[in-house]
Amino acid sequence: MEKTHVRELAEEYLRLGGHRRVAIDDNETSIRSWEDEPPEADAYWRENVETLSPATQREVQLMLPTINRA
Repeated sequence: MEKTHVRELAEEYLRLGGHRRVAIDDNETSIRSWEDEPPEADAYWRENVETLSPATQREVQLMLPTINRA
């Protein structure tokens, strides 16, 4: 299966040591982070994810590990 662009963005962010996690509540997403992240991961997020449309940002967020219980 071919990786989507949003999956590649999320995987690269995590590979760089990013700690953000997605919280899903009533089908709304938000990002949580309890730890400082490496500067590379933070810069990657700001440059490659925050510049996307809100809908595409949400797709990337959904590729992150979740804090919700299964």
